[in-house]
Amino acid sequence: MNGVSGDRVSRLGSCFGDGTVTTAPVLLWLRRDLRLTDHPALVAALAAGRPVVPVSILDDTGEDARALGGAARWWLHGSLTSLARDLDARGSGLILRRGGARRVLSDLARETGADTVVWTRQPGRDEAPLAEHLTAQGVTVRRYGGALLYEPEAVRTRQGQPFRVFTPFWRQVLSLDPPPRPAPAPEHIPAPDVWPNSDALEDWGLLPTRPDWAGGLRATWVPGEAAAVALLEAFVDGAIGHYDARRDQLGAEATSMLSPHLRFGEIGPRRIWHAVRDRAASAGAETFLRELGWREFCHHLLHQHPALHEIPLQDRFAAFPWRDDADHLAAWQGGRTGYPVVDAAMRQLWQTGWMHNRARMITASFLVKDLRLDWRAGERWFWDTLVDACPANNPGSWQWVAGCGADAAPYFRVFNPVLQGEKFDPEGAFVRRWVPELARLPTRWIHAPWRAPAEALDQAGVALGDTYPRPLVDHAEARKAALEAFRATGAD
Repeated sequence: MNGVSGDRVSRLGSCFGDGTVTTAPVLLWLRRDLRLTDHPALVAALAAGRPVVPVSILDDTGEDARALGGAARWWLHGSLTSLARDLDARGSGLILRRGGARRVLSDLARETGADTVVWTRQPGRDEAPLAEHLTAQGVTVRRYGGALLYEPEAVRTRQGQPFRVFTPFWRQVLSLDPPPRPAPAPEHIPAPDVWPNSDALEDWGLLPTRPDWAGGLRATWVPGEAAAVALLEAFVDGAIGHYDARRDQLGAEATSMLSPHLRFGEIGPRRIWHAVRDRAASAGAETFLRELGWREFCHHLLHQHPALHEIPLQDRFAAFPWRDDADHLAAWQGGRTGYPVVDAAMRQLWQTGWMHNRARMITASFLVKDLRLDWRAGERWFWDTLVDACPANNPGSWQWVAGCGADAAPYFRVFNPVLQGEKFDPEGAFVRRWVPELARLPTRWIHAPWRAPAEALDQAGVALGDTYPRPLVDHAEARKAALEAFRATGAD
């Protein structure tokens, strides 16, 4: 097995390749890889035959990564709790430190006498300055893959360039040798004689206090590697068989729900790949793997464009005339747009920290094309409220919907929220669940209550403008205005 740096694990032994035998511990920096299975950096650390000190760092300064949003912080608390329990069962432990990675890792190396740090490579960050800093202090740095199916350098066009369009990217991925099979979790992890000091997880303040808005998250999710594996097993044994046919149905439980577990690395994409390939040969399986491929594609984009959440990939959008309307933004965030499928999805997000992928496209299109508000405002809201707020998928998908990213849907492709609701929530079950004030409205009107006759509204207890808002905008007029704004940029 090769590390990203090109160093072979077989060379590491007890000396990490320099010929000097040592019993100094190895620091294992855990980032978005909070698992023990399919973990090349952990395998390398264990191969050294020395004590291993696992460490997780909370860096709210943005030095190592974008500061987490509220829902992701809640998930991180649960994920670290689960990981610490798994490490303890193997005779190890988890050190928690707050601050920049440069200072924390340097301090820990000095405190423990560690002369080696290993970690999983994460796209989107230039890790060279950190590695150089540690190397200058006499600390050996080893970086490994495992966050992706394939490292960005492994998937290139014939001209040796990164792909900018998903379909040829995915075709190239499928032509490669399969990714390595996941290594099992170790039965034992050697511990140091003396552990360094650690923060208490509670002191990190990851959980909400007043108000406690996380009740819906607790009712929906169980963070941790064991929960991720259970979801994967249930999915490949069941719903994946009809995934291609039912995945877009908003009211159906037809998706894997693995996205937050993937986001925090509680399960790796290679484990998912092989579980699907081994046990679920079907059209649904191929469709699902293609969705895993979109995640891969977005991470490869992030590797090339670390400011993916801020800078449109298409320069022509730099001057796009986005509107600035705080009231409309707040109505969208709160699920009060007057378009039931949009409002249901936004309320689902607030309650559970998750949103169906089809609903993400509908709500994003409504924000950037019906309301013509900047896609970055939507990306930031999702970043704060999604438990699976991924630094690659989130901005990559927002740019796709906005029409300003790689492989983007054309700007003139505007989702009609009424037609989308009628197609993907035909009986209105999704809307009735999340917008209960419309629950008694006949299905004929559930996705466009403003079209319902007064008698139907009265019988359903719906008072437009009172119990449920009227539409913020007229979709046809908003679409026309958005297209005119696009043409005004000269980009068409």
